[in-house]
Amino acid sequence: MAHDCSIPVVAEGVYEFDARGVAKRFRHAAIFGALSALKPGETMRFCNDHNPLPLLAQIEHHYGDGVKMAYVSNEPGEIIIDFHVTT
Repeated sequence: MAHDCSIPVVAEGVYEFDARGVAKRFRHAAIFGALSALKPGETMRFCNDHNPLPLLAQIEHHYGDGVKMAYVSNEPGEIIIDFHVTT
């Protein structure tokens, strides 16, 4: 059963990234590219069908304190995480 990102993006500077529409072999590169395109103060609202723990570890290792992560939804089939760029 397909799920939608049910949390609307309502703030300026918040950009939705639905990883489910990206081929698996390109996902991490696409996500890192999207994060690199953000300016300080902007947020990427990331949507996925599973909890991407290895990806989160890679982002934390690469960006350190430059990107803050916060779960918006952690429901089965609908993971929504905000990645907020601080530097």
